[in-house]
Amino acid sequence: MNTIAFIGLGNMGGPMAANLAKAGFSVRAFDLSEDALEIAKSNGCEVAFSAQEAATDADFIISMLPAGKHVRGLYIEDDAPLFEVIKQGALVIDCSTIDGATARGVAEEGEKLGIGFVDAPVSGGVGGAQAGTLTFIVGGSEAEFRQAKPVLEAMGKNIFHAGDHGAGQVAKVCNNMLLSILMAGTCEAINMGVKNGLDPAVLSEIMKQSSGGNWALNVYNPYPGVMENAPASKNYQGGFQVDLMIKDLGLAMDVSQQSASAVPMGSAARSLFTLHKAKGNGKLDFSSLMQFYQDKG
Repeated sequence: MNTIAFIGLGNMGGPMAANLAKAGFSVRAFDLSEDALEIAKSNGCEVAFSAQEAATDADFIISMLPAGKHVRGLYIEDDAPLFEVIKQGALVIDCSTIDGATARGVAEEGEKLGIGFVDAPVSGGVGGAQAGTLTFIVGGSEAEFRQAKPVLEAMGKNIFHAGDHGAGQVAKVCNNMLLSILMAGTCEAINMGVKNGLDPAVLSEIMKQSSGGNWALNVYNPYPGVMENAPASKNYQGGFQVDLMIKDLGLAMDVSQQSASAVPMGSAARSLFTLHKAKGNGKLDFSSLMQFYQDKG
């Protein structure tokens, strides 16, 4: 049985670790939150008292952390970096959404020590993490991808090899930049229809069956009451926070500058979400941008 160290048991990491334990892996979990550790224990994970303890002798190390500086710190720069205790031949699977340069840098340091590394950011949200239906976008060598795939399949249903180290991160920010644009456009169109007397549910159905159909409209409708299980119908709680979308759009802007890529729509979407956050909405689901158009906050 492969032993997996899981570092970072937040809204995404907790359910992912639980699904690995459910699939029969031996999971040693660590998080700074005592509550998160208790939940992990109740879901069949062994609790570690430090990241170092979790990673020692593990076959796989999975991390789900907020930003690139945390990933570099965990593996390379902290007082007790994990690369000092991870065994040769083990594979690090970093599921954080960070910049591609950091992913490549950490992979290079691991390679010097005989430790594999893939960047494997996820798409699918908290619901996908809980259901085990996430999409993983993997950057790394072909051999590392093959090594990671059986583990990722216990947590997701779509596993893509985007290319070499860092490619997973680039693909992820391209996707999320497009998602932000689609959500902004969907909010804009529905709001205009409602202000001109249309029923938001009827308009949404018309657009779903027409050329305006898109993921934000079809499965994540931003107008309250149109879709029962969408965050919009739950006071914009749960889902994918505005703060996280802004973080990803910042990464997308970095990628655009590094490659001289024109992103006028992405830049506009970032401005919209930043203005929405400035009104105190950073912790709401990103579909709450509808309220920006409604001038409700």
